[in-house]
This record gives sequence, C-alpha cells and structure tokens, in this order.
Amino acid sequence: MTQPPRRPTLSRPAAAPRTGPAKATRPSPAPARRPVTERIAPEAVQLICFNKPYGVLSQFTPEGQWQGLKDYIDLPGVYVAGRLDADSEGLLLLTNDGKLQAHIADPRFKMAKTYWVQVEGVPDEAALAALRQGVQLNDGPTLPAQARLLDPAPALAPRVPPIRERKSIPTAWLELVIREGRNRQVRRMTAAVGYPTLRLVRAAVGPYTLEGLAPGAWKQVAVQ
Repeated sequence: MTQPPRRPTLSRPAAAPRTGPAKATRPSPAPARRPVTERIAPEAVQLICFNKPYGVLSQFTPEGQWQGLKDYIDLPGVYVAGRLDADSEGLLLLTNDGKLQAHIADPRFKMAKTYWVQVEGVPDEAALAALRQGVQLNDGPTLPAQARLLDPAPALAPRVPPIRERKSIPTAWLELVIREGRNRQVRRMTAAVGYPTLRLVRAAVGPYTLEGLAPGAWKQVAVQ
C-alpha cells in the first residue's frame, strides 16, 4: 500500500535578536583627592598705646556721663588690656591678641604699673615707708610697692575738669609702682597713709609709656 507523501516541514526563520536602548555605562569613580590644607597667615599682632583722658571709660561704649573709647579710637578688632577707671588718666593698652591681653591684664604675671599721683598734703618719710612695705586695705594687705616723691612735678597737660584744691593745704606728686590690679588700689593706698588722691595718671605699664602722647592720642607700638 502506497503511503501518501509527507508534507514538507516549514522551518521557522530564526528570531532576530532583540534590540533596545543601550545600557548606560557608569564611569568609574575618579580617585579621591587628598584634602589640601590651606595655610592662613596669622593676623599680625597689634598693640596700641592710648593716653586716656579723664572721663573716658575703658570700653568702647559710652555710659551715662562717661565717654567711650569709640570717641577716640576707630580701630576694629582691638580690646582693652587692663582697665583704668573713668576718673583716672593715662596709659591704656589695647591689643587684638588674646594671649598678650592676658599677659598684660592678669595680675598673676605681675607686670609693673607706674602711677603719678597728686595727693592732698606732702607725704613724709613714714608714709612713703608704709607704702613701700605694703599697707592694710579692707581686702587685705598690699604687696610692697616702689614709692617716691616727684619734685619737680611731672609735666602734664591740665586736667579737664581741674582738680578741686584747698588753698590752705599744699599738694604733692608721688610715683607709685605696683604689681597688683585691685579695684581703685592706688587711691585706697594713699588714703590709708593719710594722703587722699586728687589726680591719678598711669604713666607706664611694663616697658610701655606715655611718652610722646597728648591726652586723647594713640599710637601703635612694637610688642616688647
């Protein structure tokens, strides 16, 4: 028996490969950069000598009847190193350096401070000896001081306002050198030996002096 012929098998065409959007290739990360340390030059140390007039506070802001330093010093970034009472005159130091400020102002460093003091009456040798040895104040005895009469009196500009003098009582000038920083210490010391202070001028702090400075003037000096 004859078999019917087989139908030819049709082969399916091979599927074309699928094409699509190419996948983005991530770039390899760049090697990390080492941080660069930027060296900033330190700010230059400034030290200012100011001849503080009577009636000016040891701060930039005025207060009540007293003027502030901003009326005389237009210099940003400097701060007072060691206060001086509003009713006292003379050398006030200012700096932009914290370490220098502490070295000048902190009594632990015992930087010598020289004062010219006009007192009522003429101190005798016993009073000067007491100041040299140290006097008893209400907050304890003072350290020994250097004390001497100034004759002739120091050449200073007249104070504004002038001191109140009694015509029947003479006045004298003392030079006191102390290494402490108590509140109104010099005034209390002269009063303790019987000679009230009429005028008080700080002439020097360590190696820094009033030389060449009129009241209200300031200058920048080298740190010593």
